[in-house]
Amino acid sequence: MRVLIADDEPLAAERLQLLLSRCAGVQLVGTASDGEGTVEMTAALGPDLLLLDIAMPGLDGIEVAKALAERQPSPAVVFVTAFNHFAVAAFEVAAVDYLMKPVEPARLQRALERARDYLERRETRPRAHQPSSPQLEEFWASDLTGLVRIAARDIDRVSAERDYMRLHVGRRSWLIHHSMAALEEGLDSDLFVRLHRSAIVRKDFITGFTRSASGRWIARLMDGSEQPVGRLYSDRVRSIAGR
Repeated sequence: MRVLIADDEPLAAERLQLLLSRCAGVQLVGTASDGEGTVEMTAALGPDLLLLDIAMPGLDGIEVAKALAERQPSPAVVFVTAFNHFAVAAFEVAAVDYLMKPVEPARLQRALERARDYLERRETRPRAHQPSSPQLEEFWASDLTGLVRIAARDIDRVSAERDYMRLHVGRRSWLIHHSMAALEEGLDSDLFVRLHRSAIVRKDFITGFTRSASGRWIARLMDGSEQPVGRLYSDRVRSIAGR
C-alpha cells in the first residue's frame, strides 16, 4: 500500500515515517507540508493512502480531502491530528480513520488495516452499483471519555434534535452534527428506512406496524417503543411489508 504523509510539523512527520518503516506491506512515496502541495503530490504520485494532518498552511486537511474526493480514484484518507473537535467534519468527508497525536504504533496498524479493507471493498464493488456519494459506514461522536466509533450497521434508529441527529444504539445514544437528508442518502438503503421527517430506523429493528385512530401508520420497534410514520413516508410501510 503506497502512503503519502502530509504534515507541516517535521517531528510529527518523522515519527510517522519511523512507525511506517516498522509496518509490513507499506511503501512511503513522499511527504508534504502544506495543503496545496499535498493535492499536487497526490496527483503526481497516486498514493493509495494519505496520512493527513488537519491544521496545515493554505488548504487545511478537510479542504484537501474534499478536493481529492472529486478525483477518481481518490486515496483513502486517515486524519492524524492533535485536535479531537474535527472528528465530525473528518468523517463527513468519508475519512477511513482518525488518529490522535502522538500516534501509537498499534493504533496506526489498525488504521492501516482499515484502509486496506476500504480499498479492497472499493476495488471489488461493481461499478454499476457504486453510489454517487460515499456510503456512511461509521460515525465518530464525543462523550465524556473522548471519541467513540459507532458502526452504522449497529444503529437502531436516528432521531432529529434541532440541528443535531441522535444515534440510538441499544440503551445508549450520541449526538452528531449532521442533516437528516444527508443521513438518508448516506446510510445503506437495504438496512435503513426513513419513516418520518425526523426519524430513520434500521429495518430489522421494526417488529410490525399498526394504525392510529386517525388511520396513520405507527411502527412498533424492537425496544418496545413506537415511531409514527409521516404521511409522506407511508409508501415505505408498503415496501417493507411487501405490499
